[in-house]
Amino acid sequence: MDLEALTAFADRLADAARQETLGRWDAGCAVSGKSGKLDFDPVTDADREAERAMRALIEAAYPVHGIAGEEFPDKPPQGPHVWSLDPVDGTRSFICRLPSWTTLIALLEDDRPVLGLIDAPCLDERYAAAAGRGTFRSPACDLPLKTSGCTVLGEARLTTSEPFILGEAGLEAFCRLRRAARTTRYGLDGYGYARLAAGSLDLVVESGLAPHDYNALVPVVTAAGGVIGNWSGGGDLSAGRVIAAATPALFEVAVRAMEGVG
Repeated sequence: MDLEALTAFADRLADAARQETLGRWDAGCAVSGKSGKLDFDPVTDADREAERAMRALIEAAYPVHGIAGEEFPDKPPQGPHVWSLDPVDGTRSFICRLPSWTTLIALLEDDRPVLGLIDAPCLDERYAAAAGRGTFRSPACDLPLKTSGCTVLGEARLTTSEPFILGEAGLEAFCRLRRAARTTRYGLDGYGYARLAAGSLDLVVESGLAPHDYNALVPVVTAAGGVIGNWSGGGDLSAGRVIAAATPALFEVAVRAMEGVG
């Protein structure tokens, strides 16, 4: 597997997604709630058309690869490789015309993320990682990804996308972290993990994540020297309960706060 070529291809996917999302974000586009959901779960033409564009490129370039996206049924692989696609992570931010939404792209090999890309189109920032090496690219810079190195909760910059997603017991545990942390911000979705990998945030605690939400995050966070795992400290994220931290020491502090939450 040529990870360098595949990373360049992931850039092509992100570029294609931008072609579908940026104009619709700037102009505004129709939004609807996903059917069958009790709570409002927004979806727009930007979500659907960006995923269609990425799927078309994958099917042309890597026809044996599987595709698992948020908006359309999975395409089974003819081998070990599957692309995980979240065309607009943070659709609520998107429809509110806020710039922090991202596109998440990952390549899985035997169900393990080996390549991850977080693209922030409005900010013209891209965070990509493969084979333990990560980069942060923008018009102003091209830098290696590196976490802050923060080890102490009292110095940590903490984030979660929306506190209510944590559940009652999870929110109580999170509030203990919040009271001890240096500062806390909300509403960043996948962009919070990108900024953790770039060193400007230190700790993320979330729940309710699906595979397309977290697959791209794992290579990016770990390549930067961070740790990402579940509320019990393990590596299985399938329950959707995720902690990402700048260092193992800070990760352990968060696990102690969150583990055992029902």
